[in-house]
This record gives sequence, structure tokens and C-alpha cells, in this order.
Amino acid sequence: MSEFPRNTITNYARNLLKLKIDISISARDRILLAIYLIVGAVIIFVAFINWAYDDPFITYRYAQNIAEGIGFVYNPDERILSTTTPLFTLLLAFFHLFTPEVHQIANLIGAISLVSGGLLLFDLSRSWNSPLVGWAGLLLYPTFPLVVSTLGSETPLYLALCIGGFAFYAREKYLLTAILTAFACLARPDGVLVPIILSIDYIIRRSNQVPWKSVLLFSIILISWGVFAWIYFGFPLPVTLAVKQQQGLMEISQRFAEGFFTILQGYLNKQYILMVILAFTGALYAILKRRVWNLFLIWTILYFIAYSILGVSRYFWYYAPLVPGFVISIGLGVMAIGDFLSKDGNDGFKFRTQLSRILPSALLIFMLWVNVSNLWQMRTQIDNRFLVYKEIGKWLNVNTSSEDNIGLLETGIIGYYSKRSIVDFAGLIQPQVSQKLTPDSTYEDAAIWAVEDYDLDYLVLHDGLYPRLETDYIKQYCVLVREFEGEQYHYPRNIEIFRCHN
Repeated sequence: MSEFPRNTITNYARNLLKLKIDISISARDRILLAIYLIVGAVIIFVAFINWAYDDPFITYRYAQNIAEGIGFVYNPDERILSTTTPLFTLLLAFFHLFTPEVHQIANLIGAISLVSGGLLLFDLSRSWNSPLVGWAGLLLYPTFPLVVSTLGSETPLYLALCIGGFAFYAREKYLLTAILTAFACLARPDGVLVPIILSIDYIIRRSNQVPWKSVLLFSIILISWGVFAWIYFGFPLPVTLAVKQQQGLMEISQRFAEGFFTILQGYLNKQYILMVILAFTGALYAILKRRVWNLFLIWTILYFIAYSILGVSRYFWYYAPLVPGFVISIGLGVMAIGDFLSKDGNDGFKFRTQLSRILPSALLIFMLWVNVSNLWQMRTQIDNRFLVYKEIGKWLNVNTSSEDNIGLLETGIIGYYSKRSIVDFAGLIQPQVSQKLTPDSTYEDAAIWAVEDYDLDYLVLHDGLYPRLETDYIKQYCVLVREFEGEQYHYPRNIEIFRCHN
């Protein structure tokens, strides 16, 4: 068996575990892993080919405008960075040059990223001599419903880059670590947690050496984007963080920490309770026995703390980055059971020894079945907003002028298909609108301010959602030109389009 070089975290791990580790991969294993990647990505993509929700379409529109030469903008001539993911935007813009199906390309990238994340967790487990953790990563991470539900957004790609940063760091491939973690920062700003964690660990383990090439490469990537963004947008960070914080102030909103327990309740049932128990067991096992995994779990903990402190409003995709740490903890829990059963095994404990081999596999297979069965149900639960919003967007594209301004809430899908200038009542496109979102206000207050402050030609409103706006402004200045019946699209509200004049 070959030994790791005696430096940084791999040496630290070996000293902790008192083991010599072989992470070489045979040609047969490479073929099997390639098959896993291709087949897994195809299955996820085909099963969720029509999966869609509103928020990622903001990024799609940025990509669309870049590819069509309009610029890195949502609305023409408005240089505001309202997408959280410059990397994903540029990637989609590149593919848009070859196909207009940006939505499908985003889903395909997401499917590949999910399966790649499983492979990278498997690779990391080989570096840290925890094969059962690797199998948990392969089987449970790409099939976990919460992370699959983010398909189409930047989240799967972002998570794959973060996991890859840990995997290559464990292999002492610092240049690749620098590239992946820099790209993770450009995929989402909170990706900066990963290079911070790894840098601190490296300094602690090897305070007398600095991988200058890696540091330089990491810096060049981020500085290049920062300089461009500062010149182009006036600020290098997306405006969405401040907007989501404003949304979190509203009494009707639920903040991240509170929302976590809402999400958690959905997994405290008879199907997922085993995973929760194993995860708690695994976290304790990491603290006591497999301390090398604490480095990875620290990322999960710091992510939760950071988002709780920021006080952003609850969106389900904000919780997906907790999944890798949860899956790793499950794997460690399974590993703890196997180690316990195999302890002091000898000829007098053949049953116990056999059980230590069979039970962990059985647990992983059962949990895989739980995930897949839930995904099978989830794949049919397409967000009905997509159907009606898409039709509204197409109607606006055909029946309005390219100079018209349109005010609405939930601007992603409608804005993408309409290709019209949008004023967003949630403030994601115009941050000044979000300043009207306070503890004592609602989205209707922001909408009323927006229609009075902006020269809006059309309003797209959910029937009955904005009673004050409908009673005052609309009766005086607007006329109904089109109504989409929600029942036709299995949507609970009718949606009305008004033509307005001041």
C-alpha cells in the first residue's frame, strides 16, 4: 500500500487514524465511475426535464441578454447585478450561443453537478479512509430531494465546486483547489467559506510554507471578476443579499434560522427519521473518532451560522448546502455502527462480524430507496406557476411594445419569456423598491410605491392579492386587457394584466 506525503491534512488524517491509505483507482473502477456519472446524470435529467421554479429564470435572462449582445443586464441599460451567480450566468450565456433552451441546459448542468458531487464525496472518502461515507455520498447525495429540488439553479454546480475544493485539498492538489474554490465564490458569494476554512487549516498544519502559485491563481480569478464588476456595475457583489435581508424584515416573512426548523419538520417522519438519527450519531462519531471529517462539517456549521446572522428570508434553496454535511454525517453514522459490530470480532463472534458487513449496506440501500421513492413523487409535482407564468410572458412579448415597462411580483419566468423591461415589486431588479419592505409593510406597500414612482405601462397582478392597489390606482389609471384563469393551469388565483396610463 502506498503512503501519502507527510504534510498538510492528509498526513494529519493518517496520524489520527494510524493507517496507511491507498487511494489509487484501477481502470475498472474508473470505467464504473464514468458509467455512474453518465447514467446518473441522464436519469436525473430525464426524470426532471420539466422541473422549474421562478428564481433561476432571473439568471437565465441575464444569460440570454449577454448572448444576444444586450449586455450583462436584466433590463436594457440598467447595470444592476441581480443574479447571485456570475459564473453560472456566463456558462449559460456560452451555451445560449448554440441553443435557445437555456432552461434545459441549466437542468442538464445541474444533473451532471449532482452526480459529480457524489463522485467527489466518494473521492474525499477514499482520501480520508472512510469507504462507507463515500458510498453514502454516491447513493444519497445525488438523490436527496432537497438538493434535487434546486435543479435548474446554480446550487448543484456551486455545491459540486465546494465539495471538489475539499476533495482536491485532501489530495494536496492545491492548484485545482484554488481554481474550484475561486469558481465556487463566483457561483455564489457564500462559497468564500470554503477557501477560508481550507486556508486556516493549511496555516495550522503547515505554517512555514505557503502555496504561492495557488494563492496567486485564486486571487487572479477573483480580482479579475471584481475589477470588471466594479467598473460595470459599480459594485462587485450582487444586490440580492441586501434585498433578501429586507424581505426577511417583514412580519409575513420567515427568516433563515426559523425556516430551517420548518424544513426539518418535513424530514422528521417515519421515512427520514432513520437518517436524522444516523446523522446525529455520525456527527458524534466524527468528534470522537473520525476527527478529520470535522473540517468538512465545519463548513456546514459555518454556513448555517452565517445565513442565520444575515437574517435573509427563507427560500428552500438556501438549505440545500446543508445536505452534503448531512449526508456525510449519515455515512459516518453507518460507519460507526459497522465499527461497533466488528469490534473484537473473532471466531466466537461470526454472526456479529457478518452483521457488521451486511447491516451498513442494508441501511444505505434502504435510505436510497427512501430518497428515490420520494423523488418519484416529487417529479410529478411541477410548480404550476411555471405553466401560467410562461403563457403570460409569451402574451406580453407578442402584445406589448419593447419600450413598455411592466410591473409585477415574481419576475423570473414572466420576465424571461416576455423580454420586456420589468419593475419587480420584491425589489430584486430595482433594489430601491426593497427599501419599502419593512417590519410593518407588505409586498403591496412596495407595489403601490413602485407604480407611483415608475412610469409603468402594464401591471400583472394576482387577483385579490393587492386590494388597495386594485381599489385606488387601477380603477383610476388602468384597464383590464387580459385575464388568465388559474383553474385552467391548476393555479389557485386568476392573474390579470392591466394597461395603465398616467
